Amino acid sequence: MRLKPLFASVLTAAAVMSAAHAQERRVPNPTELRLSYAPVVQRVAPAVVNVYAAKTVQQVRNPLFDDPIFRRFFGAPGGPGGPNQVQRSLGSGVIADASGLIVTNVHVIEGADDIKVSLADKREFEASVVLKDPRTDLAILRLKDTRETFPFLDFANSDALEVGDIVLAIGNPFGVGQTVTHGIVSALARTQVGVSDYQFFIQTDAAINPGNSGGALVDLTGKLVGVNTAIFSRSGGSQGVGFAIPANMVQVVLTSAKSGGSAVKRPWLGAKLQAVTPEIADSMSLKRPAGALISSIVANGPAAKAGLKPGDVIISVDGQPVDDTNAFDYRFATRPLGGTSKLGTLRGGKEIAISIALQTAPETPREEITIRSRSPFSGAKVANLSPALADELQVQNADSGVVILDVDNGSYASNLGFQRGDVIDEVNGAKIARTGDLDRITKTPSAGWRINLIRGGQKISAVFNG
Repeated sequence: MRLKPLFASVLTAAAVMSAAHAQERRVPNPTELRLSYAPVVQRVAPAVVNVYAAKTVQQVRNPLFDDPIFRRFFGAPGGPGGPNQVQRSLGSGVIADASGLIVTNVHVIEGADDIKVSLADKREFEASVVLKDPRTDLAILRLKDTRETFPFLDFANSDALEVGDIVLAIGNPFGVGQTVTHGIVSALARTQVGVSDYQFFIQTDAAINPGNSGGALVDLTGKLVGVNTAIFSRSGGSQGVGFAIPANMVQVVLTSAKSGGSAVKRPWLGAKLQAVTPEIADSMSLKRPAGALISSIVANGPAAKAGLKPGDVIISVDGQPVDDTNAFDYRFATRPLGGTSKLGTLRGGKEIAISIALQTAPETPREEITIRSRSPFSGAKVANLSPALADELQVQNADSGVVILDVDNGSYASNLGFQRGDVIDEVNGAKIARTGDLDRITKTPSAGWRINLIRGGQKISAVFNG
């Protein structure tokens, strides 16, 4: 008799559970069923473009072609340098302004004689380079011969990204046409990628392949969070480790382009930094090897005026953490010019906040020239060094004198091993203070050349025959 009510209660409970289970398994209506990124893609896709770059290169000429007997009997192509060949590269870009300004990577358009941009609606435009910033691998292009208003992407605050956020990558992988992939933010503040001076990347597992360079990485609101620029790959294709330049850095370059500048203007610290190693951390009684250690201060620079000292360790910029020198470079470079920034600093085991002015490094007339006279510097493009140029080239232990900007391939200077960033200190005992000094000395024939230069902060001496 007692089993009956118990059995009845069990049936009642089972009936309730069955009804609840049936409610959970009901067929959703079409609105609920459609979970899609399509609305975001439809909004973003028109602002992502394909970038085609072409450059003409001269093929290496066989020396036999210069022999008149060989040419007489066998014939040879005319011209002093052999036939020309056109090399083409393919990448992506993002329309960042309604007037037709486009962000892409420097490596996509480097050395190009002709640049074409194809929009999502299949129209093609020629484009010109407004600004190139090799330090970030970012370039700004402008569409030619057009006055229409173009769709463009708004920028997100990339510092607000978190690991696990969903992102979409849009570009033109392998030239197959505009393609969308999705993934998450796998990591932030990646600093060991090695593709530009500013090592501070967003890592994503959204598929990025050759041709995606310069394309958009967007969040689910359709805002640009980064510009895709590199992958880690053993096969050449996507293996789930891609890197994007944060939107906050892209904005700095775009702002400089809009202002009409030929170079990107960034805040200048006026100090040299070095990594905090475990050994340094132990010697300074730091809790962990993190931050950026000030090794030297430039006289009368912003750091000196703010009261920073050698031995200080910078651990934050305006509340954003600084784990290493790369993180500091990014955080400081993305601060707006004209105001101040607060640096969290460790000094003598205590944390202090130091306010520093956000101003550019002093610039002097560069007076760029290319040495053509017979000398070891033949084919070298040089300029007057200033704090601004020293910061741009990451020159150590020098902020005045004459620096090499570039070296022509195959030139005498190139064959002797001169490099971009070499600071020419003395030639044949004469101090080189301006480009005119070097030009004058190299025009004077000499049986030998004694040269002192600074490379990577180290002094080097060399002797060459005339």
